[in-house]
Amino acid sequence: MRVLVGLWRLLRVALHVAHGMAVVAVRFPSLDTVGRQQRIGWWANGLLRAIGVHLVAEGDLRVGANLLVANHVSWLDILALHAVCPRARFVSKSDVRHWPLLGWLIGAVGTLFIERERKRDALRVVHQVAAALQSGETVAVFPEGTTGDGRVLMPFHANLLQAAIAAEVPVQPVALRYTEPGLDWSPTVSWLGATTLVHSVWAIACAQGVQVQVSALPARASAHADRRALAQRLHDDIAQALQWSAVAPATAQAEPAT
Repeated sequence: MRVLVGLWRLLRVALHVAHGMAVVAVRFPSLDTVGRQQRIGWWANGLLRAIGVHLVAEGDLRVGANLLVANHVSWLDILALHAVCPRARFVSKSDVRHWPLLGWLIGAVGTLFIERERKRDALRVVHQVAAALQSGETVAVFPEGTTGDGRVLMPFHANLLQAAIAAEVPVQPVALRYTEPGLDWSPTVSWLGATTLVHSVWAIACAQGVQVQVSALPARASAHADRRALAQRLHDDIAQALQWSAVAPATAQAEPAT
């Protein structure tokens, strides 16, 4: 039965992705910013529904220039955040560009890609993010730098927070929690180790009752802040919202040089 459910959902996902590609290729050139954001939000919500993930949103997201900081669990994180904040531009690892179909779509909505293997690339992305924030945009980052298992919040890299400090815009933490029936976390959604995107998509499509809760927490001022101290505060905010313990102090993990 689960296999049939999974196949049905994958068919819906494929059709929805194809529709999204058509919208980006044909409609985006003639749409203004608001029109594009409306379609991004609609598409992200639709893809979550198609694959069987229920979205619950809590809290209020700031309007205007803002750096969103969220914990990282799955490739679904981008969809969940875009569903509640379609204006956000993401900073994502360059590998995402090579995802089948989704990579092209993610790039088409203004994602900023970072080469994590190149330490100097962090400085380039910090300047790009700062410029976007100074122009009034919202940018979203995952300061853990990689996905966790959904139960332990890993240390935060502080480098990209420098963009908000330089632009003097608020930083808003967002807590993402995935659950399944009878569990306070979702082992199905956890995207770790050798798990490929294809395997992850299939596992989620076959699962029952997966829910993602997106909780927008109070924003923190960044002007003149120490980026490591700010990273620790944001880390603690999200950990408290999720009632998790940190695996180590947020500043203990070495940062890529900038």
